[in-house]
Amino acid sequence: MRAMATRTVEHGPDGSVTEYDEVAVRGAAVERLLTELFSEHWAEVFAGPVIEGAAYEIRFTAKPALSMLDGYLTVDVGAWHFHLCVGEHRGAATPEQAARRRVARAAFFKTDGGSCVPGSWGLRLWNGHGEQMISVFFPNPWLDDAQQRTREPRWERTALWEDLRRRYAGDRVGD
Repeated sequence: MRAMATRTVEHGPDGSVTEYDEVAVRGAAVERLLTELFSEHWAEVFAGPVIEGAAYEIRFTAKPALSMLDGYLTVDVGAWHFHLCVGEHRGAATPEQAARRRVARAAFFKTDGGSCVPGSWGLRLWNGHGEQMISVFFPNPWLDDAQQRTREPRWERTALWEDLRRRYAGDRVGD
């Protein structure tokens, strides 16, 4: 069974435009996506929550260890770690709490305008409350590896985002 990806567009108060391509959150799709991202592409991405007034752009300096326990994916680099509820969570939670904790929405995004560079490419997850859990920023064609602005965009830097977006949010095959 094939389903077409869903695209939504949001207009920010700063004039930015963000396009979201939804990822199926049922089954283990989000776990597979994050496992691939953090085990194979950890050195290429930045990650952290982005909320009004705060943006955490954490760069991995070592390959994280990944583990799953009670629906939580743990991404551990030794000195620090984080947990994301991406699967069935039972633990000490009520069914309602478990539903609020788990990823309820996942989407690849592309934002034009509104920042120090002309655009950004990423993946964002939200919980059952609609709160952002994490944003993962992919290589940006307007920035070099040291995150310095380039004169001309290097569009090949969007290849990882395009590949994962096509595979996880494009024409999807059910789990």
